[in-house]
Amino acid sequence: MSDPNSTSNLKTVRVVIKGRVQGVSYRGWTVDNATELDLSGWVRNRKDGTVEAMFSGNHEKVLEMERRCWVGPPAAKVTTVDVNACDEDMAPGFECRLTV
Repeated sequence: MSDPNSTSNLKTVRVVIKGRVQGVSYRGWTVDNATELDLSGWVRNRKDGTVEAMFSGNHEKVLEMERRCWVGPPAAKVTTVDVNACDEDMAPGFECRLTV
């Protein structure tokens, strides 16, 4: 049986969410969901109206977070979720960062 915490089972992605995703509590929703899934990383608004996030953790849990990003909080209207693999090391925990 494989170790679910082994580095071969870890996945890190950078995600950009487009649509009506600012002013609808998307960042707070992301922190709650990522924390529930025990993911590390961060989320922030971007000046172009998108939300950007980095998720790192168990492969299956990162995939689940990618799926959840398409839904978002109730007031969100997501049109696109761009996902790109990343090799950046993440500190433990999940945080909300300042807008860039």
